Amino acid sequence: MGLLERLRKEWFIFGIVLVIAVARLEPAVGVKGGALKPEITITYIAVSAIFFNSGLSLKTEELTSALMHVKLHLFVQIFTLVFFPTAIWLFLQLLSITPINEWLLKGLQTVGCMPPPVSSAVILTKAVGGNEAAAIFNSAFGSFLGIVITPLLLLLFLGSSSSVPFTSIFSQLFMTVVVPLIIGQIVRRYIKDWLERKKPPFGTISSCVLLMIIYTTFCDTFANPNIDLDKFSLIIIVFIIFSIQMSFMFLTFLFSTRNNSSFTPADTVAIVFCSTHKSLTLGTEVNQAAQSTCEGIMMEMACIAVNVYMYYTVHTDN
Repeated sequence: MGLLERLRKEWFIFGIVLVIAVARLEPAVGVKGGALKPEITITYIAVSAIFFNSGLSLKTEELTSALMHVKLHLFVQIFTLVFFPTAIWLFLQLLSITPINEWLLKGLQTVGCMPPPVSSAVILTKAVGGNEAAAIFNSAFGSFLGIVITPLLLLLFLGSSSSVPFTSIFSQLFMTVVVPLIIGQIVRRYIKDWLERKKPPFGTISSCVLLMIIYTTFCDTFANPNIDLDKFSLIIIVFIIFSIQMSFMFLTFLFSTRNNSSFTPADTVAIVFCSTHKSLTLGTEVNQAAQSTCEGIMMEMACIAVNVYMYYTVHTDN
Protein backbone atom coordinates (compact mmCIF):
# COMPACT_ATOMS: atom_id res chain seq x y z
CA MET A 1 0.00 0.00 0.00
CA GLY A 2 1.47 3.37 -1.10
CA LEU A 3 1.92 6.31 1.23
CA LEU A 4 -0.83 8.38 -0.39
CA GLU A 5 -3.26 5.47 -0.28
CA ARG A 6 -2.50 4.89 3.41
CA LEU A 7 -2.91 8.59 4.15
CA ARG A 8 -6.27 8.54 2.39
CA LYS A 9 -7.42 5.48 4.33
CA GLU A 10 -6.04 6.48 7.74
CA TRP A 11 -6.49 10.24 7.37
CA PHE A 12 -8.28 10.62 10.70
CA ILE A 13 -5.44 9.03 12.70
CA PHE A 14 -2.89 11.21 10.89
CA GLY A 15 -5.18 14.16 11.51
CA ILE A 16 -5.14 13.53 15.26
CA VAL A 17 -1.33 13.49 15.28
CA LEU A 18 -1.23 16.67 13.19
CA VAL A 19 -3.65 18.71 15.32
CA ILE A 20 -1.85 17.65 18.53
CA ALA A 21 1.48 18.75 17.01
CA VAL A 22 0.01 22.10 15.92
CA ALA A 23 -1.52 22.60 19.36
CA ARG A 24 1.86 21.94 20.96
CA LEU A 25 3.61 24.48 18.72
CA GLU A 26 1.11 27.31 19.25
CA PRO A 27 -1.47 26.53 21.96
CA ALA A 28 -2.52 30.17 22.38
CA VAL A 29 -4.58 30.02 19.16
CA GLY A 30 -7.01 27.38 20.40
CA VAL A 31 -7.30 28.16 24.13
CA LYS A 32 -10.37 29.81 25.59
CA GLY A 33 -10.22 33.47 24.68
CA GLY A 34 -7.74 32.77 21.87
CA ALA A 35 -8.07 33.59 18.19
CA LEU A 36 -10.24 30.54 17.48
CA LYS A 37 -12.68 31.39 20.32
CA PRO A 38 -13.41 27.71 21.17
CA GLU A 39 -15.86 28.75 23.90
CA ILE A 40 -18.12 29.73 21.00
CA THR A 41 -16.88 27.93 17.88
CA ILE A 42 -16.44 24.54 19.57
CA THR A 43 -18.81 24.57 22.54
CA TYR A 44 -21.76 25.82 20.51
CA ILE A 45 -21.13 25.84 16.75
CA ALA A 46 -19.11 22.60 16.37
CA VAL A 47 -21.27 20.47 18.69
CA SER A 48 -24.45 21.88 17.12
CA ALA A 49 -23.06 21.03 13.68
CA ILE A 50 -22.48 17.41 14.75
CA PHE A 51 -26.08 16.90 15.87
CA PHE A 52 -27.56 18.88 12.96
CA ASN A 53 -25.49 16.59 10.74
CA SER A 54 -26.93 13.55 12.55
CA GLY A 55 -30.47 14.93 12.24
CA LEU A 56 -29.98 15.27 8.49
CA SER A 57 -28.47 11.82 7.97
CA LEU A 58 -30.75 9.72 10.19
CA LYS A 59 -34.16 8.49 9.13
CA THR A 60 -36.90 9.53 11.57
CA GLU A 61 -37.99 5.92 12.03
CA GLU A 62 -34.44 5.02 13.13
CA LEU A 63 -34.54 7.66 15.87
CA THR A 64 -38.01 6.54 16.95
CA SER A 65 -36.89 2.91 17.08
CA ALA A 66 -33.83 3.87 19.13
CA LEU A 67 -36.00 5.57 21.76
CA MET A 68 -37.78 2.25 22.38
CA HIS A 69 -34.56 0.24 22.84
CA VAL A 70 -34.83 0.34 26.64
CA LYS A 71 -32.52 -2.62 27.30
CA LEU A 72 -29.66 -0.96 25.44
CA HIS A 73 -30.19 2.36 27.22
CA LEU A 74 -30.23 0.71 30.65
CA PHE A 75 -27.05 -1.20 29.86
CA VAL A 76 -25.19 1.96 28.79
CA GLN A 77 -26.34 4.20 31.64
CA ILE A 78 -25.83 1.60 34.39
CA PHE A 79 -22.39 0.67 33.10
CA THR A 80 -21.35 4.32 32.75
CA LEU A 81 -22.79 5.78 35.93
CA VAL A 82 -22.71 2.79 38.31
CA PHE A 83 -20.24 0.09 37.29
CA PHE A 84 -17.55 2.39 35.86
CA PRO A 85 -17.07 4.73 38.86
CA THR A 86 -17.36 1.82 41.32
CA ALA A 87 -14.74 -0.24 39.47
CA ILE A 88 -12.42 2.78 39.34
CA TRP A 89 -12.84 3.35 43.09
CA LEU A 90 -11.95 -0.28 43.87
CA PHE A 91 -8.94 -0.10 41.55
CA LEU A 92 -7.74 3.13 43.16
CA GLN A 93 -7.77 1.51 46.59
CA LEU A 94 -4.92 -0.66 45.31
CA LEU A 95 -3.13 2.23 43.64
CA SER A 96 -3.31 4.36 46.79
CA ILE A 97 -0.37 2.43 48.28
CA THR A 98 1.84 3.28 45.27
CA PRO A 99 3.94 6.45 44.87
CA ILE A 100 1.61 7.78 42.14
CA ASN A 101 0.58 11.38 42.76
CA GLU A 102 -2.51 11.41 45.00
CA TRP A 103 -4.21 14.19 43.06
CA LEU A 104 -3.80 12.34 39.78
CA LEU A 105 -5.65 9.40 41.31
CA LYS A 106 -8.41 11.72 42.51
CA GLY A 107 -8.56 13.17 39.01
CA LEU A 108 -8.99 9.67 37.59
CA GLN A 109 -11.88 9.03 39.99
CA THR A 110 -13.43 12.32 38.90
CA VAL A 111 -13.29 11.23 35.26
CA GLY A 112 -14.83 7.89 36.24
CA CYS A 113 -17.87 9.74 37.58
CA MET A 114 -18.51 11.59 34.32
CA PRO A 115 -21.48 10.71 32.03
CA PRO A 116 -21.17 9.60 28.37
CA PRO A 117 -19.61 12.13 25.96
CA VAL A 118 -21.80 14.61 24.11
CA SER A 119 -20.33 14.19 20.63
CA SER A 120 -17.35 11.82 20.23
CA ALA A 121 -19.28 8.58 20.86
CA VAL A 122 -21.81 9.59 18.20
CA ILE A 123 -19.08 10.38 15.66
CA LEU A 124 -17.13 7.17 16.30
CA THR A 125 -20.28 5.02 16.25
CA LYS A 126 -21.27 6.56 12.92
CA ALA A 127 -17.77 6.15 11.50
CA VAL A 128 -17.79 2.35 11.91
CA GLY A 129 -21.42 1.74 10.96
CA GLY A 130 -22.90 1.36 14.43
CA ASN A 131 -26.35 2.27 15.73
CA GLU A 132 -25.99 6.04 15.48
CA ALA A 133 -29.54 6.74 16.70
CA ALA A 134 -28.92 4.78 19.92
CA ALA A 135 -25.59 6.59 20.39
CA ILE A 136 -27.32 9.96 20.02
CA PHE A 137 -29.99 9.09 22.57
CA ASN A 138 -27.53 7.76 25.15
CA SER A 139 -25.09 10.63 24.70
CA ALA A 140 -27.85 13.20 25.16
CA PHE A 141 -29.76 11.38 27.91
CA GLY A 142 -26.57 10.47 29.78
CA SER A 143 -25.31 14.06 29.62
CA PHE A 144 -28.55 15.36 31.12
CA LEU A 145 -28.42 12.67 33.83
CA GLY A 146 -24.82 13.55 34.58
CA ILE A 147 -25.71 17.10 35.55
CA VAL A 148 -27.44 15.66 38.63
CA ILE A 149 -25.74 12.30 39.17
CA THR A 150 -22.08 13.26 38.69
CA PRO A 151 -21.95 15.65 41.70
CA LEU A 152 -23.58 12.91 43.84
CA LEU A 153 -21.02 10.35 42.67
CA LEU A 154 -18.18 12.75 43.49
CA LEU A 155 -19.64 13.21 46.95
CA LEU A 156 -19.90 9.43 47.41
CA PHE A 157 -16.43 8.47 46.15
CA LEU A 158 -14.34 11.53 47.01
CA GLY A 159 -16.20 12.96 49.99
CA SER A 160 -16.67 16.33 48.25
CA SER A 161 -18.81 17.53 45.39
CA SER A 162 -18.16 20.29 42.90
CA SER A 163 -21.13 22.58 42.40
CA VAL A 164 -21.95 22.10 38.72
CA PRO A 165 -23.97 25.00 37.22
CA PHE A 166 -27.13 23.00 36.48
CA THR A 167 -29.08 25.65 34.56
CA SER A 168 -26.25 26.75 32.26
CA ILE A 169 -25.17 23.22 31.35
CA PHE A 170 -28.77 22.06 30.87
CA SER A 171 -29.55 24.97 28.54
CA GLN A 172 -26.23 24.47 26.70
CA LEU A 173 -26.94 20.78 26.11
CA PHE A 174 -30.51 21.52 25.02
CA MET A 175 -29.44 24.20 22.55
CA THR A 176 -26.43 22.28 21.12
CA VAL A 177 -27.86 18.73 21.08
CA VAL A 178 -31.66 18.61 21.07
CA VAL A 179 -32.47 21.72 19.00
CA PRO A 180 -29.96 21.03 16.14
CA LEU A 181 -31.10 17.39 15.99
CA ILE A 182 -34.75 18.46 15.62
CA ILE A 183 -33.88 21.11 13.02
CA GLY A 184 -31.85 18.52 11.10
CA GLN A 185 -34.84 16.17 11.06
CA ILE A 186 -37.15 18.95 9.84
CA VAL A 187 -34.75 19.98 7.05
CA ARG A 188 -34.35 16.32 6.06
CA ARG A 189 -38.07 16.10 5.26
CA TYR A 190 -37.70 18.76 2.57
CA ILE A 191 -34.43 17.56 1.00
CA LYS A 192 -34.78 13.82 1.59
CA ASP A 193 -34.65 12.90 -2.10
CA TRP A 194 -31.57 15.05 -2.68
CA LEU A 195 -29.79 13.50 0.33
CA GLU A 196 -30.50 9.96 -0.86
CA ARG A 197 -29.36 10.83 -4.38
CA LYS A 198 -26.17 12.76 -3.53
CA LYS A 199 -25.24 10.91 -0.29
CA PRO A 200 -23.20 13.74 1.34
CA PRO A 201 -20.13 12.63 3.36
CA PHE A 202 -21.75 13.05 6.78
CA GLY A 203 -19.19 10.82 8.49
CA THR A 204 -16.23 12.78 7.12
CA ILE A 205 -17.80 16.09 8.17
CA SER A 206 -18.33 14.85 11.73
CA SER A 207 -14.77 13.51 11.91
CA CYS A 208 -13.37 16.90 10.83
CA VAL A 209 -15.38 18.59 13.57
CA LEU A 210 -13.99 16.09 16.08
CA LEU A 211 -10.44 16.99 14.99
CA MET A 212 -11.24 20.61 15.83
CA ILE A 213 -12.43 19.56 19.27
CA ILE A 214 -9.26 17.53 19.87
CA TYR A 215 -7.12 20.47 18.74
CA THR A 216 -8.68 22.95 21.16
CA THR A 217 -8.59 20.34 23.94
CA PHE A 218 -4.82 19.99 23.58
CA CYS A 219 -4.35 23.74 23.27
CA ASP A 220 -5.90 24.03 26.74
CA THR A 221 -3.69 21.20 28.01
CA PHE A 222 -0.41 22.61 26.68
CA ALA A 223 -1.28 26.16 27.78
CA ASN A 224 -2.11 25.13 31.36
CA PRO A 225 0.74 26.45 33.58
CA ASN A 226 -0.47 24.41 36.56
CA ILE A 227 0.33 21.01 35.06
CA ASP A 228 3.75 20.45 36.60
CA LEU A 229 3.72 16.86 37.81
CA ASP A 230 6.44 14.27 38.17
CA LYS A 231 7.16 12.32 34.99
CA PHE A 232 6.72 8.93 36.70
CA SER A 233 3.13 9.68 37.74
CA LEU A 234 2.25 11.07 34.30
CA ILE A 235 3.64 8.07 32.43
CA ILE A 236 1.91 5.62 34.76
CA ILE A 237 -1.42 7.45 34.56
CA VAL A 238 -1.30 7.40 30.75
CA PHE A 239 -0.73 3.64 30.85
CA ILE A 240 -3.55 3.20 33.40
CA ILE A 241 -6.00 5.26 31.35
CA PHE A 242 -5.18 3.30 28.19
CA SER A 243 -5.53 -0.02 30.06
CA ILE A 244 -8.86 0.98 31.62
CA GLN A 245 -10.18 2.14 28.26
CA MET A 246 -9.26 -1.07 26.45
CA SER A 247 -10.38 -3.35 29.31
CA PHE A 248 -13.80 -1.74 29.59
CA MET A 249 -14.30 -1.73 25.83
CA PHE A 250 -13.49 -5.44 25.77
CA LEU A 251 -15.81 -6.06 28.73
CA THR A 252 -18.77 -4.26 27.15
CA PHE A 253 -18.11 -6.11 23.90
CA LEU A 254 -18.26 -9.46 25.72
CA PHE A 255 -21.48 -8.59 27.56
CA SER A 256 -23.24 -7.22 24.49
CA THR A 257 -22.32 -10.15 22.20
CA ARG A 258 -23.52 -12.98 24.45
CA ASN A 259 -25.95 -15.40 22.82
CA ASN A 260 -28.89 -14.20 24.92
CA SER A 261 -28.10 -10.47 24.75
CA SER A 262 -30.41 -9.74 21.76
CA PHE A 263 -28.12 -6.89 20.66
CA THR A 264 -27.23 -6.52 16.99
CA PRO A 265 -23.64 -5.83 15.86
CA ALA A 266 -24.64 -2.19 15.29
CA ASP A 267 -26.00 -2.02 18.85
CA THR A 268 -22.73 -3.44 20.17
CA VAL A 269 -20.75 -0.65 18.50
CA ALA A 270 -22.93 2.00 20.15
CA ILE A 271 -22.71 0.23 23.51
CA VAL A 272 -18.91 -0.03 23.41
CA PHE A 273 -18.39 3.65 22.58
CA CYS A 274 -21.15 5.14 24.77
CA SER A 275 -20.47 2.97 27.84
CA THR A 276 -16.72 3.46 28.07
CA HIS A 277 -16.21 7.07 26.99
CA LYS A 278 -16.56 10.08 29.24
CA SER A 279 -17.83 13.63 28.79
CA LEU A 280 -15.24 16.33 28.15
CA THR A 281 -17.94 19.00 28.52
CA LEU A 282 -18.98 18.12 32.07
CA GLY A 283 -15.42 17.16 33.01
CA THR A 284 -14.24 20.65 32.10
CA GLU A 285 -17.07 22.20 34.12
CA VAL A 286 -16.13 20.14 37.18
CA ASN A 287 -12.50 21.13 36.70
CA GLN A 288 -13.47 24.82 36.68
CA ALA A 289 -15.83 24.39 39.62
CA ALA A 290 -12.95 22.91 41.63
CA GLN A 291 -11.48 26.41 41.89
CA SER A 292 -13.98 27.36 44.58
CA THR A 293 -14.95 24.03 46.14
CA CYS A 294 -11.82 21.99 46.82
CA GLU A 295 -8.71 22.13 48.92
CA GLY A 296 -5.43 21.87 47.05
CA ILE A 297 -7.17 23.90 44.35
CA MET A 298 -4.50 24.36 41.72
CA MET A 299 -3.13 20.83 41.96
CA GLU A 300 -6.55 19.20 41.80
CA MET A 301 -7.56 21.37 38.84
CA ALA A 302 -4.39 20.39 37.02
CA CYS A 303 -4.82 16.69 37.76
CA ILE A 304 -8.48 16.64 36.77
CA ALA A 305 -7.49 18.40 33.54
CA VAL A 306 -4.73 15.85 32.86
CA ASN A 307 -7.12 12.93 33.35
CA VAL A 308 -10.02 14.47 31.42
CA TYR A 309 -7.90 15.43 28.41
CA MET A 310 -5.85 12.22 28.36
CA TYR A 311 -8.93 10.01 28.69
CA TYR A 312 -10.71 11.99 25.98
CA THR A 313 -7.77 11.64 23.64
CA VAL A 314 -7.37 7.90 24.25
CA HIS A 315 -11.03 7.19 23.49
CA THR A 316 -11.03 9.27 20.29
CA ASP A 317 -8.04 7.27 19.05
CA ASN A 318 -9.53 3.80 19.71
